[in-house]
Order: sequence, then structure tokens, then C-alpha cells
Amino acid sequence: MGRGVLITGTDTGVGKTLVACGLAYALRDLGYRIGVMKPAETGCEKRDGALFPMDAFYLQQASGRDQLLDRICPYRFSDPLAPGVAAQRNGAAIELSLLSRLYGEISHSYDVTIVEGAGGLLVPLNSRFTYADLARHLELPIVVVVGNRLGALNHCLLTLEHASCLGLKILGYILNDLEGRSSLAAQNNLPTLRELAQAPCIGEIPYIEQSTPQAVIPLLNGPLLSKLFQEKIGLDTLVNLIRKA
Repeated sequence: MGRGVLITGTDTGVGKTLVACGLAYALRDLGYRIGVMKPAETGCEKRDGALFPMDAFYLQQASGRDQLLDRICPYRFSDPLAPGVAAQRNGAAIELSLLSRLYGEISHSYDVTIVEGAGGLLVPLNSRFTYADLARHLELPIVVVVGNRLGALNHCLLTLEHASCLGLKILGYILNDLEGRSSLAAQNNLPTLRELAQAPCIGEIPYIEQSTPQAVIPLLNGPLLSKLFQEKIGLDTLVNLIRKA
């Protein structure tokens, strides 16, 4: 059975889908068999009469397209809310047993399974279960995506501290430039985090114009996104860390 990793973030909109897809494209090009999973996606729009999980679709494309979308993303909601809240509003319940079974089936077939969260670690999947709980239950180490902007220090350090308190295995954080401006905060975030954080920086992603997932992933396409991540992330080292976690 392969191993997995949870891609979480310090907040919503920090680039989790971009990072998850970039890692999938790059690792696949290095010869790894990549599984993907997005346990729940909210803010879904209808396509052909059914809710369509766009982030999960990008993950499917990045992993090689051989995984069924219904298995990658079993829970979909139209409300742009935390999954647990969206489920409750729709009279549904996100079941840990289903997520656990699907993850087991996916991870059994691939070298590395990339699981993308929603928002941050404490976003609820139901009234008793957060993404942090899911990571602990599935024994997933985490990579934290940090938006390189003002506020990043507090958000990153709080996330890492809480993950550590919960006993989660932290592989490191990836700093993602969201603004494209050489602000004073952006210039100082990385050296400050290297001094204060208890986890390593495993990569720094430069600003990409129109950096929403919907714009970036088609814009860069697989080969370009793969090249970028192979240049910016020590991928073989990351895979070794995942396997040892």
C-alpha cells in the first residue's frame, strides 16, 4: 500500500488546489503513481444537472485521469461554506467510514495519495470531526500551504503549533506568493518563519498571474506546472518523508 499526505492551508484561497495539482503533475512525471482525493467540495455549480467539483476535477486531470470523480470527491455541496456546515444545511452527513474506506482503496493502488483539504485544519467535516481529525484517523502527514502576504506569520505558526499539539506529523510548509508585489511582509515572511517555525519550508512558489486554480491550471498546463514544482520543491525528499511518516 502506498502512503498519503494531506495538503492543508492556513486559510481558504491560499493555493491548496494549485499545490496539490502541481505536486501530482510533478511526481507523476518523475514516475510515481499518484492517487488523489478531495473528501468534500463546497461552492459547486451544476453541470449537466449535477453538482460538479471543479477542484476535484483538476486533481483528476493532474493525477492522470484514471480515477473516477465520484471516488475522488464523494461529497459535494452548492453552498460555499465549510463542508460540515454545508452538509448540515442540506440535510446530509459526511461519514468518516466512507472517507476511510475510499482512502484505503485509493492509497492501496498508488505510490502516493494526495488528499486536499478545505480551508484549514479545524474546518469541520461534521459536528464531531475536523480535517485535523481526518489526518489523525488516516495517519496522514500534512503539508501546510501558506499565502505569502501580511498575516502569514501568525496564520502559519498557529497552524503548525496546533498540528503539533494534536500529534500530527508535519512535513513542512510551502510558501505561495499570492500578490506578485515585493511587499515588505512578503520579503520578510520566509526568513522569519525559518527562524520561528518548528517545521521546515519545503518550497516557495512564485507569483503566477491570475493565480486562481481555475485560471492557473489551464494556463500553465501539466508540463509547465510540473516543471515549476520540480524546480521549487525537493520532490524525492518529500516522497521519502511521506513514506517514513
